[in-house]
Amino acid sequence: MALPRFYCPEKMTVGQVIELPANVAHHALRALRLEQDDELILFNGDGGEFRAAIVRIGKHGAAVMIERYLDIERESPLVITLAQAICTNEKMDWIVQKGVEMGISRIQPLVTKLSMVRLSAERAERRMKHWQQIVISACEQCGRNRIPRILPLISLPGWLGPQIGTCQDLNNSIPRNPCFILSPTAKKGLRDFPGSPPVTALTLLVGPEGGFTPEEEAAAAVAGFIPLCLGKRILRTESAALAAASAMQALWGDY
Repeated sequence: MALPRFYCPEKMTVGQVIELPANVAHHALRALRLEQDDELILFNGDGGEFRAAIVRIGKHGAAVMIERYLDIERESPLVITLAQAICTNEKMDWIVQKGVEMGISRIQPLVTKLSMVRLSAERAERRMKHWQQIVISACEQCGRNRIPRILPLISLPGWLGPQIGTCQDLNNSIPRNPCFILSPTAKKGLRDFPGSPPVTALTLLVGPEGGFTPEEEAAAAVAGFIPLCLGKRILRTESAALAAASAMQALWGDY
């Protein structure tokens, strides 16, 4: 049986005794019913993980001793940035959670013209913190030892501007760091780019429930994004990014 894993954002060394963060201690002791001498895995996001054992349980928390450092990496060789138009809460939560499981490296939430969700600055800040916690929980579950970033919410035009010059559309071949925009009207799928050099990093742009407007797709094309379709079927926004990420991991990642 696999040991329970927890994110503990502090420096750790073998032989050190540390207090678990309050939320971690609560989960370990109340939800998982761990007891003294039980073992667990801790990671701090810097890579690798630590095997530890509970050495003290008190009224307000627990302490563990770091027993061993394990030099384990589970990151994909393919660095994927997902630029996702925000959608309804449950859908966005699903995209963030499953995207982390599939190896996405960072997530850029975007506001587009047809986005059904509009967030004030205060609500956006709360949602960012919520999504980052989903990222952490997903890493604890799937074994990743590095924490993907949720980038600050920005409008699509504000985000596309800096992308100009970093993306390159080579028509019938793919550069090493391509930018893709998912579009049901695109003429090409991934199979239409034969003989491409190995891709090491990419950006994937996905629209909201209502898709992108023609003007938004045109702006993405000017920035160098390659239009890409996923077969003949139109996928929902919460399916599209995950299907594309899976296919790209199979082509260039660790699937």
